[in-house]
Amino acid sequence: MAAQFRLNVITPEKVFFDGETSQIIVRTTEGDIGVLAHHTNLVASLPSGPLKIMMEDGTFKVAAISTGIIKVGGNKVSIIANAVEWADEIDVEWAKRSEADARARLEKFKDPHDIDLAELKLKRALNRQNVSSMIK
Repeated sequence: MAAQFRLNVITPEKVFFDGETSQIIVRTTEGDIGVLAHHTNLVASLPSGPLKIMMEDGTFKVAAISTGIIKVGGNKVSIIANAVEWADEIDVEWAKRSEADARARLEKFKDPHDIDLAELKLKRALNRQNVSSMIK
């Protein structure tokens, strides 16, 4: 059995995952990284992207992260995200409607703040669709 480490993934609403794993793969603003037990210390920003967690049976379970941070150190990984959901729980039709709404807002709004919010909504919708397709 591969060496394990503690993974804790939380959002403002809940503890999404709290347990042992031997590997994760996550997208940072600098690119995808893999984390194994005893990984070097690290703090990084997370854009909307996939999170893959190695389960006990050796398969990866995939989730969609909507921005956050990761901290690695002391054989523990903590991820604090705005939102996280398992790929198999994503409502793809809702994500498509959200994408369409975000695109409409980008065309309509002129204020930089409104544009930033619409761009974040669009990135989250596209990420949810991408992650949901990873399990099919």
